[in-house]
Amino acid sequence: MDHIAIVGGGQAGATTVETLRKKGFDGRITLWCAEPEIPYQRPPLSKAYLLGDMARERLHLRPRAFYDDQRVDLHLATPVTSIDPAARTLTHAGGVEAWDALVLSTGATPRRLPAAIGGDLGGVHTVRTLADIDAMEPDFAPDAHLLVVGGGYIGLEAAAVARKRGMRVTLLEAAERLLSRVSCAETAAWFAAKHRAEGVDIREGTQLDRLTGDGRVTGAVLADGTVLAVDSVVIGIGVTPNTALAQAAGLAVDNGIAVDARGRTSAAGVWAAGDCCSFPVGDIRLRLESVPHAIEQAQTVAGNILGDTTDYLAKPWFWSDQYDVKLQIAGLNTGFDRVVQRDGDGRSHWYYAGDRLLAVDAMNDPRAYMVGKRLVEAGRSPDPAQVADGSVPIKSLM
Repeated sequence: MDHIAIVGGGQAGATTVETLRKKGFDGRITLWCAEPEIPYQRPPLSKAYLLGDMARERLHLRPRAFYDDQRVDLHLATPVTSIDPAARTLTHAGGVEAWDALVLSTGATPRRLPAAIGGDLGGVHTVRTLADIDAMEPDFAPDAHLLVVGGGYIGLEAAAVARKRGMRVTLLEAAERLLSRVSCAETAAWFAAKHRAEGVDIREGTQLDRLTGDGRVTGAVLADGTVLAVDSVVIGIGVTPNTALAQAAGLAVDNGIAVDARGRTSAAGVWAAGDCCSFPVGDIRLRLESVPHAIEQAQTVAGNILGDTTDYLAKPWFWSDQYDVKLQIAGLNTGFDRVVQRDGDGRSHWYYAGDRLLAVDAMNDPRAYMVGKRLVEAGRSPDPAQVADGSVPIKSLM
């Protein structure tokens, strides 16, 4: 194998490059990045970077010299326009490249509001790339009014940063509560109370009808007829996996580029990793959007390209920073039927399906998070009564 091409310069793409070299691949590696930036961290963008607490160069996963030292052909601002699995080629604006193995790490794109309701007005932002945050930063001015559409983690993080920068913030959530797709009602209520205490005007069960303005957003009309004057808007209504290259090439797509447990797509020689792909977990297919997942799946894929025969076993964990709160999540709560609350250093919510522990949300409680994570990964389930009893030492749950 002489040439491995990686399409997508996010966390999964950068990790694939590193892992290939660490595992001894000495052939040609090309990394094709649609953005003009070398691979960088995304989580700090809407937090430390937007707040001005992190310099741009600190976002980089590796300095430019790393790619030179590792003999990686880094193609910035060079989107791949098509792939041909049969011919084993990729096409970009500058021509056609042959490859022996191809990794799709194309990530995901934030959903936007339709242009018909003002989604293309100036001052309407999404949160994904450095360019997104650089465009947003001038609008995050003290006393300006920010409208956040969407009460998921992206929306809540944007609201927290805006309040820390002295903005007035209104947050709309169409569902009856925040975090309705990803957390229990108890965690959602905890964060709603925190944001309201910080001055955010949260309106749950409230839909946006349209944004208004002449070229730039100046207002919002809600479904109930309420009119708000706003200076800018952040849209946090989820993402769509970037599957266009795969679909056009005839690869199987199922809530993302469909891969098997080893990261192989339906086309020989083509692999995928990260936010863009779905993979099997038991009888279902799962797509995860997190840095740890992107790293671990990319490491597995890189090893398998070089001859390993390793199935990817997801051990999901996530985090979110809002104000002085660090939320840490271990496991997946899909299918839970009860939540056990534990008050310790902070607050934690433990998700159970029957007597089986599925996941843990820990707010400013790193010890509960670490114990919960180990238990979930080991498939062990402590007695819920012991979990709920704050007088029981957390370590004894192990």
